[in-house]
Amino acid sequence: MSNRPGEFPECNRCVTVLSNSYKLICLLYLGAASGMATADETKLYWGDVHVHSNYSIDAYATGNTSVTPDMAYRFARGYPILHPSLQTKVKIDRPLDFLAVTDHAINLGIDVMLDNKDALLQATEWGRKMLEKHDQPGWQGFMRGGAQGEERAQMMKEVFSTEIRQSTWKDEIEAAEQNNMPGKFTTFIGWEWTGMNEGRNLHRCIISNADDTAAVKFIPLSMNETNKPEELWSFLEKTATETGVDFVAIPHNSNISGGLMFDMADSGGLPLTAEYARTRMRWETVVEVTQTKGTSEVRPELATTDEFAEFEIRRKLLAGAATPPSEGDYVRSALLRGLAINGSIGVNPYKFGLIGSTDNHVGISSNQESDFVGKLAMDGSLKERLQPSRPVIFPAWEMSASGLAAVWATENTRPAIFAAFKRKEVYGTTGTRISLRMFGGYSFSPQDADAKDIATVGYRNGVPMGGDLTNAPRGKAPVLLIHAAKDPEGANLDRIQVIKGWLDKTGKTHEHIYDVAWSDAREPDAAGKIPAVGNTVDVSSAMYTNTIGAAQLATVWTDPEFDPGLTAFYYARVIEIPTPTSLTL
Repeated sequence: MSNRPGEFPECNRCVTVLSNSYKLICLLYLGAASGMATADETKLYWGDVHVHSNYSIDAYATGNTSVTPDMAYRFARGYPILHPSLQTKVKIDRPLDFLAVTDHAINLGIDVMLDNKDALLQATEWGRKMLEKHDQPGWQGFMRGGAQGEERAQMMKEVFSTEIRQSTWKDEIEAAEQNNMPGKFTTFIGWEWTGMNEGRNLHRCIISNADDTAAVKFIPLSMNETNKPEELWSFLEKTATETGVDFVAIPHNSNISGGLMFDMADSGGLPLTAEYARTRMRWETVVEVTQTKGTSEVRPELATTDEFAEFEIRRKLLAGAATPPSEGDYVRSALLRGLAINGSIGVNPYKFGLIGSTDNHVGISSNQESDFVGKLAMDGSLKERLQPSRPVIFPAWEMSASGLAAVWATENTRPAIFAAFKRKEVYGTTGTRISLRMFGGYSFSPQDADAKDIATVGYRNGVPMGGDLTNAPRGKAPVLLIHAAKDPEGANLDRIQVIKGWLDKTGKTHEHIYDVAWSDAREPDAAGKIPAVGNTVDVSSAMYTNTIGAAQLATVWTDPEFDPGLTAFYYARVIEIPTPTSLTL
């Protein structure tokens, strides 16, 4: 990935690898919202809604044979657990406020059932065959030497039966309910739908507002049933109608979708319709913009004037094939496409909020390099992670610790945090815990940036992140009130940027990046460019100092090029000063 060395040294000697990584905070978007909270109600909560346990077949096949869904929740709460390959106890440095274990629905928990010689498997012919061959490494090993054609279809019918799926799904539900502690720690009952089109990623993590009583009324949809997002949404609609449960489907790793995640056509190749757009926005209110497999904000080739666009970019599909830059892969171009589609059909299918999460397959939500123990269990040690010859489709040395979801919610409970996801009052970071508020309105004044309570001013005179700003008074341009405070345990702030996208009267989209607040009394040059903040990283020690940058930044910014006749979006990006990534063998 970018900002990391392209080639690593051999692993038989000590090495320190550093990167002056601008820890990017993504992103805020003024999109649709409902059910707004008031200033004295919302608090900031941190979580991860994309973690895999040993119930995911790929997690088990890559070494996680022991970290259960319950252990994943306990780790996020702050309890030590045993790492499956390091065989030592590991503990999160800073516990989370909420977590969703989103194991793959496809053959959920099958390897665990094999390990336990489960009675339900023993009751089927193919289950008994699998148990006889279970000296191979799990389900994946069996599949490599298992049935093909009609035999495989029969095998899948038996080992993927409703009864077996209900059994493992109940395990997931129980783990979530046992660890859900309203007011202290929130769990979400969910799963991952692993859609794939010829190696191009269409995956969605599904979280629900269900409790155990409601969740047992349905079984997660998997790619076994369908590979089409539209049919996933139909399943969610049908299930919601029958059970009263609501869902959020979160696309992840759009950067490796081969242009399909934010396409201009549906999965059948037909032009997008208003019904498609409304249905998609009913379920996909947020998108995962950063995780261990890279950042999906924008690719440099698509934004040649964006000096920070190279941050953690992956230029290959899951299977390793190179992927050219595509507007269908990245959220900024998707937001622009949404404006164009809205201008054509009257509904915007890409009007989403943004979060981060880890996609960790060890059940361990580690999103900072300082306590990163690998995306996969086989990559627990630094020595293992730096092996360039690792025969895995996504080598560990291409991964980075990344992904946190930040939520402004009324309380730390399942209903309150879920509601924040629905109204998009959320943002994502690469792991740092910067507190960020953003409001849009028409009556903010410059002194509001110095208000003791930014939230009171913001909610009273505007709409928060995720909200629509409409009906501009004549002659008034949108005004953004933005406040960012550094992670108390992290680096100072370099700057706040506002990225604007708009649709002109000819139907063409445009974007512009504005530096709206910055540290250290720097002055723009003749072209309006802010000089770099500097660099305090000591390469010899892999240390930095907070002698540059600012502890907090705030601004009231007015769009200088506002045209009330055009539709536009705005999102904020906050960037820390350069910090090191230290890998020592």
